[in-house]
Amino acid sequence: MVARLYPLVQPKPVPQGTPEFEAKRSALLKTFYEKIPQEYYLPQELLSNPPLDVSEIPRTCGILTPEEIEITENYDAVSLAEAIASKKYSAVTVATAFSKRAIISHQLTCCLTQWFMDDAVKQAKQLDEYLEKNGKTIGPLHGVPISIKDHMPIAGTYSSMGFFASIVKNDSDSQMIKILRNLGAVFYCKTNQPQTLMHLESDSHWGRVLNPFNIHLSAGGSTGGEAALVAMKGSVLGVGTDIGGSIRGPSAFCGIYGFKPTSYTLPMKGFLAGTFPAELNILCSSGPMCRSLRDVEFFTKNVIAAKPHLEDPRIVPIPWTGMETPMPKRLKVGIVNNDGFIEPQPPVKRAIKWARDLLSDPKYADIIEVKDFTPYGAAGAWSQIRKTYWPDGGQFERDMISSTGEPIHPLSHWIWKDAEPLGMRDAVTVSAQRGERDDFRIAFAASWEAQDVDVIIGPAFVGPASAHDTAFYWTYTSLYNYVDYPGVVIPTPIKAEAEESYASDYVPLSEACSHVKELWGETNFVGAPVDLQVNARKYHDNQLLGALAVLKDVLQLP
Repeated sequence: MVARLYPLVQPKPVPQGTPEFEAKRSALLKTFYEKIPQEYYLPQELLSNPPLDVSEIPRTCGILTPEEIEITENYDAVSLAEAIASKKYSAVTVATAFSKRAIISHQLTCCLTQWFMDDAVKQAKQLDEYLEKNGKTIGPLHGVPISIKDHMPIAGTYSSMGFFASIVKNDSDSQMIKILRNLGAVFYCKTNQPQTLMHLESDSHWGRVLNPFNIHLSAGGSTGGEAALVAMKGSVLGVGTDIGGSIRGPSAFCGIYGFKPTSYTLPMKGFLAGTFPAELNILCSSGPMCRSLRDVEFFTKNVIAAKPHLEDPRIVPIPWTGMETPMPKRLKVGIVNNDGFIEPQPPVKRAIKWARDLLSDPKYADIIEVKDFTPYGAAGAWSQIRKTYWPDGGQFERDMISSTGEPIHPLSHWIWKDAEPLGMRDAVTVSAQRGERDDFRIAFAASWEAQDVDVIIGPAFVGPASAHDTAFYWTYTSLYNYVDYPGVVIPTPIKAEAEESYASDYVPLSEACSHVKELWGETNFVGAPVDLQVNARKYHDNQLLGALAVLKDVLQLP
């Protein structure tokens, strides 16, 4: 456990570094926790003996007022914006409610890196005064609190890449933050992420993020703090980034919505890691993490309407039609049972069956055609992408992390495993990797076309979540980064249950598949939610949301 000085649940702490590093880390944590008013501290006996599922504690702990519980639990971003605009709630009241719930959530899941309630209330007060004086809002997000991943600079805060040596002070807003601020958003916290930003578990110098529904499981990564915070209802809307599953993985682990657009759809200018070597061949995307499908639409539509391409010419200025996009009279939906590489664990199989059964109901036959779909080349893509992420063999990150005495975490070693023996690649090799990637993309597109589907629906991860330090296989998300296809993960009513087992006729698809089955037998996944992933072709983000508009009622999506 973290020292008792800090009110924080940590059933499996992050590794210890040198005494010098631990002293610096302790000073950083001390500064964070000294900002928390004592009346917002949870009882030490609760933190020392937490339940498996901590998701209900913010509601029952007595720190929030009934109105604050109502505000944080009963609204998505769209309805909350409407409530503030109509003056049902002041922006100050809303900012206070979410700030309080966020710091309660942090003590239970380690989801935050920074918490600035005073700044949020000050910003909200200015918005209230503007609305009172002018009779209108500043913008569509007027007064809506938005949580932000740690590596996205907000003026007056600090950012990092998940390790101590990367911490920097931010003098100005990154482009996304500037847009959201101009739309009226209120910023009140920043959220935890992994060492290097490249794990599917968020474990940094701040600590390890826990899954709210089973604290012995990961909340995912790299945007795991966001996912845990949204699931704990300490945020109504957060912003993440995704280069291998970093929005979709944690959103799936925590049972919320997450949208990874095609690259250069939404702004990333000014984020840390802007020169990340992986982006020579695999591009990152930013996107929303939230409680409802209409919030995915709300966020994306309003950010694109700000014309970010005028400031960043890398952004492709495709007009946004989203959920109003006209779709074929009969939507062709491919169902992914497995990717030919790793068979999903039992709760995910149940979720796929749930979706197939609903979509195959004869009453929807006039609007939906269900097909089996097999993704092309998943095993080969996984091998290629793990090397393509690290053209320097991971040496720069290793050296930076070690420079302060910080330990290298187990999943950091894991992500470099394939690339490390190859060392620093030369320009010719990196160029050849691009050729391999493009050949794969062409073959993938041909396979998609031959299977004749508009969108596909299937696993977002090999299981419902992962035990700590075991998020080894991101094949179901990284594949779509490699081909740069957009994806939305959607909640299902399925949760992991006790005594679930693999089918009696299970035959492993690969060595990795066998390992995933071993991990299933070693872990208690009870209570973990299951999301599914919906994907469309590259630059078909509008069609993806249009398809989800068709699927929404069939799948009973909130």
